[in-house]
Amino acid sequence: MSSSIGAPATTALAVANPWAVVPSLGNLDAYISAVNRMPMLTPEEEQEFARKFRNDNDLEAAGKLVLSHLRLVVSVSRKYLGYGLPHGDLIQEGNIGLMKAVKRYDPDQGVRLVSYALHWIRAEIHEYILKNWRMVKVATTKAQRKLFFNLRSMKQGFKDDADAQTHRDTLTDAQIDQMATQLNVKREEVIEMETRMSGGDIMLDPTPGDDGEAFGPIAYLADGSHEPTQAIENRERDTMATDGIAAALEQLDPRSRRIVEERWLKVNDDGSGAMTLHQLAAEYGVSAERIRQIESAAMKKMKKALAAYA
Repeated sequence: MSSSIGAPATTALAVANPWAVVPSLGNLDAYISAVNRMPMLTPEEEQEFARKFRNDNDLEAAGKLVLSHLRLVVSVSRKYLGYGLPHGDLIQEGNIGLMKAVKRYDPDQGVRLVSYALHWIRAEIHEYILKNWRMVKVATTKAQRKLFFNLRSMKQGFKDDADAQTHRDTLTDAQIDQMATQLNVKREEVIEMETRMSGGDIMLDPTPGDDGEAFGPIAYLADGSHEPTQAIENRERDTMATDGIAAALEQLDPRSRRIVEERWLKVNDDGSGAMTLHQLAAEYGVSAERIRQIESAAMKKMKKALAAYA
């Protein structure tokens, strides 16, 4: 629910039927004004409607219980506006919590619906905030969620303190100790949650800058070592460098094979081949040019053999 929440069409309609559900006019202020004019139930009426719903599944009675408490949702949702989320969305989530409360409400427990519904309204709003305040969840366990909301409330109190106006946004050691004591948690847990809350979301995809160049974390976070195509290429290259080369060498005569091995497969410390053209020429009693020709012919033959192997 963004801001398009139902609002009263006319004052006359509201007077004629205070429980009338009117169509949405896309106006949040009109919705709030409408729910504030909804009739308040007496304890007797609340008990009557609750029993009708529980015993007879009377949906009209359930609707009146919900409508009469919509103003409560609006009031509770205002306390969470500091998270930067739309007020209409907070109200919608709170309304879901209210409906859950009405469904589970037991009028024989001696508790007013307003007290019982507060838990459900807050729970739904809390869940919505935790899911949407950051793309990455800052609190996942029940203890972390409790710490998240209490920590934020206490931190705001420090900012509002007249003696703390000169403090930075970050917490001081004394404030951290005070929070840990009051919330009955470890000092390290307060620091960790404060770090999570202080962090922001970063787009992985590149965004163009003022100079027109695009850059984003995805450029240096990407790991190509496990990319499927690259992995297949690496495996094929390794296979060709071992089994493929061995199969290609089998296609050569002994002299050509030794020349290739000495020139390309045996490497000195300086990166050069084990024997030079002149050294091989002296060993076989031919010219260096002849050794180069034999080497060239052997390499062409090996390339054909490797292509066939692949």
